[in-house]
Amino acid sequence: MDDPVQGGRQFAFLLVDKFSMFSLAAAIDTFRSANRLLGRDFYGWTTVSADGDPVMASNGLPLKIDYAVADLPPVDILFVSVGLSIEFPGKSKVLAALRSWGRRGNALGALSVGSYLLAEAGQLEGYRCTIHWENRAGFVERFPDINCTGNVFEIDRKRYTCAGGTTSIDLMLEIVRGDFGSNLANGVANQFQHERIRSAGDRQRVGPERDLTGKSEKLRRIVELMADHLDEPLSAVQLAKSAGLSVRQVERLFLRHLSVTPGRYYMRLRLERARELLRQTNMPILDVAIATGFTSHSYFAQSYRLQFGRPPSEERRTTY
Repeated sequence: MDDPVQGGRQFAFLLVDKFSMFSLAAAIDTFRSANRLLGRDFYGWTTVSADGDPVMASNGLPLKIDYAVADLPPVDILFVSVGLSIEFPGKSKVLAALRSWGRRGNALGALSVGSYLLAEAGQLEGYRCTIHWENRAGFVERFPDINCTGNVFEIDRKRYTCAGGTTSIDLMLEIVRGDFGSNLANGVANQFQHERIRSAGDRQRVGPERDLTGKSEKLRRIVELMADHLDEPLSAVQLAKSAGLSVRQVERLFLRHLSVTPGRYYMRLRLERARELLRQTNMPILDVAIATGFTSHSYFAQSYRLQFGRPPSEERRTTY
């Protein structure tokens, strides 16, 4: 769909090598389904790459590209989608294009790790954004002045970001809802068996058991509080007070739902964050320890080995 839809909206998806096909398909198919229910092509989309050459998705499937980024005609929002690696051929052209697009006051968006490129291009300063939970630790360390939330998606003026995967559906449904109301958005969600349309206020799943659906609301609140305080861990008393419970009641809550004590669960959260930082950044190991609430390098190394079966230094040497 190369030509802008008359009387409608047009979106472009800037793709780089190893982009997530699932995130892209979830976004585009939301608009396709909306068109079907509307009975007209209100939403249009086009694909873009650094040079206009075909791009290979992370699943090995090649995708035809409509435009080189320098030749892209006006669109309502330019979304960028990348894979696990943020280094790729043509990156300088992509960053230059994003800066140019932003300087002209145009809307920009990102699917999953695409937020990293928007930040590198200086297009998220002063905006809220989000990114996939697995990449958030490295993002926050690299861009400490950017407000990167743990939510499933964020819309802040002319910046549209989501955590990727099925959250692409939620972000696009919010755009559809803004254009045509909740009835159409719900109708599209039903087409995908998308049980509940998440809002920008919904958090991404956190912790070793990231799906706490159906479990205690107070448990979920405590887990989210733990995830927000990994560098300076809260005491058992502080966590209990946040939920209006006693320390003993919190212990029973965790044992009943998660079969682990709150202290052990909190430690796992901190060590998972440490592993993300070791894999995603070049921070010294001592700085990683401090960023995850450890005041002793030796205690950090010992705890890390017990949790993952290898020392932090070996994790740093491993390539994924």
